[in-house]
Amino acid sequence: MQDTVRVAVDAMGGDNAPLEIVKGAVEAVNEREELQLFLVGNEGRIEAELAKYQFKREKITVVPASEEISCDEAPVMAIRKKKDSSIVVALNLVKEGKADAFVSAGSSGAILVGGQLIIGRIKGIERPPLAPLIPTLKGVSLLIDCGANVDARPSHLVQFAQMGSIYMENILGISKPRVAIVNIGAEEAKGNALVKETYPLLKECKDINFIGSIEARDIPYGMADVIVSEAFVGNVILKLSEGLAGALVSAIKDGMMSTTRSKMGALLVKPALKETLKKFDATEYGGAPLLGLNGLVVKVHGSSKSKEVKNALIQCIQFKAEGINDKIKENIIKKKEENMN
Repeated sequence: MQDTVRVAVDAMGGDNAPLEIVKGAVEAVNEREELQLFLVGNEGRIEAELAKYQFKREKITVVPASEEISCDEAPVMAIRKKKDSSIVVALNLVKEGKADAFVSAGSSGAILVGGQLIIGRIKGIERPPLAPLIPTLKGVSLLIDCGANVDARPSHLVQFAQMGSIYMENILGISKPRVAIVNIGAEEAKGNALVKETYPLLKECKDINFIGSIEARDIPYGMADVIVSEAFVGNVILKLSEGLAGALVSAIKDGMMSTTRSKMGALLVKPALKETLKKFDATEYGGAPLLGLNGLVVKVHGSSKSKEVKNALIQCIQFKAEGINDKIKENIIKKKEENMN
C-alpha cells in the first residue's frame, strides 16, 4: 500500500465551486485509498455538499476560510491582503508540510503568484511554468508553458525543456522524451527573436533529447513528447485544441443523428467511437502542474467538473511517489556544478 498523499483543495475556486469540487473530491477518495483531502473554504457550503455523498469521513477534513479571491482581482494584491482566502490558506498547508499538494480551479494569476510567494521556487529555477498533458494520436504530450510566463527569456525556455523532460520520463515512463520548440516552420532560421535565440541553446543542452522545431499542425499527431513555448503561444495552442476537439465531437454527434440511416450506423460504431473520443478528452489527464516550486501546485480549468477535479487529485499520488520536485532539484544542482567546472 502506498503512503498517504495529503492534498489541500481550494473548494471555492472555479465556476462550479463548491458543488463540482466537492463531488470530485469525494469521487477521488472513494477511488483511491491513499488520498487524504483538506477542503478549504466556506465551511457551511462545503459541509452541505458533503452531506449529499457516502464516503469515509476521516478521508476529508474541512478547513474554514472566510475569504475568496475572484479572477478579476489583482493577483499580488489579493494574495497579500486576503490572508484568510481559500487559496492562501490551502497554499500555507503545503508550505507548513501539512499537505503534499494543492489543487485549485480558481484564479490562475492568484495561484501562480501564491505558489511563488508562499511555497517558493526551487533554488535555481528562474520561472515556474504551467505544464498540462494534451491528447495526441500517440498518447499525450506535455505543453510547457501554457499560461504562466508570457514574457519568457531563452534561459527560461531551456529550463522548461529540462523540467518537462524530467516530468515525462518519470510520470509517463518515456525514455529520452523528444523535445521540440513551437515554431512557424521546421527550419532552424525561422521564428521570432525568442525562438531564434532559444533554438541553439536547446541544441547544446546535453540532458534533453532536442529534435528541433514543431509546427502547430504536427502537435496533435504526437510528433514530440515535450512541446516548449512561452505562455502566450502555449495558451493559444491549448485553448484552440480544446475548442476544436469540442467542436468536432459536437459535429460528429449532429451528423450521426441527422438521418435514420446515420442513427442506425451510430448504434454500430458507438462503442468504438466512445473509446476513441475518450483518448482526446483533456479532462481525463488531470490538471496542469506548476513545475519548479518547493511543493506541488496543480491548476485545473475554471470550468472544471468533478471528473477533472478527481483526476487532478489522483495525479498528485504519482507526482509524490516519483519525487518530481527532488529530481528537478537534482538536475538544477547538477547543471550548476557542470557550469562551475
